[in-house]
Amino acid sequence: MIPLRFLLAAALFAGAAHAAPLKTDLAKSSVSATFKQMNVPVEAKFKTFSAQIDYDAAKPEASKATVDIGTASMDLGDPEYNREVAKKEWFNTAQFPKATFVSTSIKPAGADKLNVAGKLTIKGKTADVAFPLTVKAAGKQQVFEGQLPIKRLAFNIGEGEWKDTSMVADEVVIKFRVTAGQ
Repeated sequence: MIPLRFLLAAALFAGAAHAAPLKTDLAKSSVSATFKQMNVPVEAKFKTFSAQIDYDAAKPEASKATVDIGTASMDLGDPEYNREVAKKEWFNTAQFPKATFVSTSIKPAGADKLNVAGKLTIKGKTADVAFPLTVKAAGKQQVFEGQLPIKRLAFNIGEGEWKDTSMVADEVVIKFRVTAGQ
């Protein structure tokens, strides 16, 4: 017979346990930024990023997420443009090699929808952000998709002559799709 204290300990442990952090499937995931240059939409993909997601569909408010994006990995489709955005006036990748999002709140917002709030840090500047997110099952994986609109100048992206928003708009939309599973 199992002693009662072991049964109680097992029950407490099971009740305190939550979903294990999910493993990101980078081949099925993407992060990009869309903005307008001279009023023409441009999409740049980030080739390097990681996401740590601890998601429990039964208790979404207990979930957490952290996303790190390698700023030097921004790909505008042209090596010269890629070198330009790495410079001090733009991302200053030598001093600030990554942008980071850390969730502070994840709340249910209807079927397959969550409202996420957190801290976004780019180029040493941190701001509170919030955005809607969809989450859908894809086999044994979860797919998290969303868009986060930001103002680039709030993060000093585009200094000096590049503060002029007639060439590059202030509005940027960070789009992401993260596929992850156990």
